[in-house]
Amino acid sequence: MKFARLGASGAEIPVVLEEGRFYDLRPVTSDVNGEFLSADPTGRTRAALDAGALPELPDAADLRIGAPIARPSAVICIGQNYAAHARESGAEPPTVPILFLKTPNTVVGPDDAVTIPRGSEKTDWEVELGVVIGTRAAYLDSPADAAAHIAGYVVANDVSERTFQMDVSGGQWSKGKIAFGFNPTGPWLVTPDEVDVQNLRLRSFVNDEPRQDSSTSDMIFTVAEIVHHLSQYVTLEPGDLVLTGTPQGVAFGGRFPYLRPGDVVRVDIEGLGAQRQEFRAWEDAR
Repeated sequence: MKFARLGASGAEIPVVLEEGRFYDLRPVTSDVNGEFLSADPTGRTRAALDAGALPELPDAADLRIGAPIARPSAVICIGQNYAAHARESGAEPPTVPILFLKTPNTVVGPDDAVTIPRGSEKTDWEVELGVVIGTRAAYLDSPADAAAHIAGYVVANDVSERTFQMDVSGGQWSKGKIAFGFNPTGPWLVTPDEVDVQNLRLRSFVNDEPRQDSSTSDMIFTVAEIVHHLSQYVTLEPGDLVLTGTPQGVAFGGRFPYLRPGDVVRVDIEGLGAQRQEFRAWEDAR
């Protein structure tokens, strides 16, 4: 099942995509939020669809696509989770997951324009698999327990400013990760039954030139291992978003230039959809 949110920023309508049609979820929930995701969203939605209780949303194709989840309480990210990316960054692959945070207001629609921060010279792209938490997870006993706490999966672009991240960071990465809009998300939240999560192709393009092309099978730490590991340190709440790392092929690796105003980035993950963002200058966004 695919959930989405359509409409103007701050006024998105929750929908379910069924056989190419968008059905209004408001008879079931006010939003695709933690409350909805923690209470059998697939079963409730299927029952409402079968009962004819969800009207088709008119003009859905003309509406802006928002992030498929309402603002999460936390965005938790894993760094250097693909060995080749770790090495292109000048590091050996980690032996335990590397953790950093993004702020909730980084989460925006998949096709929203992204503003390059004031003073930035090294804004970068990172296609990533995002994991959306469905039920609270704390101190899970094993990775095998993780699946019961996952609502679904999304495409994410973990936009980064490398000078802020590495040179003026004070030893922490988040400073280069938390500019407003630095986490385009969606277009859909896809439920786990439709996803072979450790066998998904993920790609990125800049101005239609290929950059990243890899598979989630190359992850150092699997989704289950990540959720289990995180639960030992943080209580994951319904609706929270976990980003699982990016493969090689980013500008930080030295093979490609960093982003400039007017550049267009596309990212996609097999079965989860595609995004497109135009990057604009800070001065133009004021």
